Amino acid sequence: MGDITQHRPVLLIVAMVSRYEEALTWSIDQLTQTHGPVALESPVYDFVETEYYQKTMGDDLKKQFVAFERLVSPETIVAAKINSNQLEIQFADQNEYAQQRPVNLDPGYISEAKLVLATTKDRDHRLYIADGIFAEVTLHYRSKAWCSSRWTYPDYQRADFQQYFTKCRQHLRDQYRKNVRS
Repeated sequence: MGDITQHRPVLLIVAMVSRYEEALTWSIDQLTQTHGPVALESPVYDFVETEYYQKTMGDDLKKQFVAFERLVSPETIVAAKINSNQLEIQFADQNEYAQQRPVNLDPGYISEAKLVLATTKDRDHRLYIADGIFAEVTLHYRSKAWCSSRWTYPDYQRADFQQYFTKCRQHLRDQYRKNVRS
């Protein structure tokens, strides 16, 4: 029988999708109010791997990631997903855009071994966490590289996304080392 231990803290990340630059800026501002300062901000990428969001979000979508300075317990993604859904509604209600969903926010976390995303949708590869939120291991880290699974979204397989995730993973490891020395 193994000993029950607490999981090491993880690096909270949020993926943001919108066609509006002001939506990404607003989202970062709102997210920092809840999660604290941003440690790493990705470039703004063209989001071209799927047309899934076009009906509700329009064309010319961009995607950006933020990772937060403060490490958190993995189960924090439940509250982060609930909060991100509320922020999406708030932004849509406060602004008048032609699209019903002008911003999409998807929180998750990075550990040394994996990138996990939170979702409200149940599928065969997702585990129920709590309060209507599921989680999936989107990527795992093995042999100094990110590896995908059959369900990994095509954009998460991009080399430029994975370069950002590697920076996040390194930041997490640096935080672990820093905390050991403190």
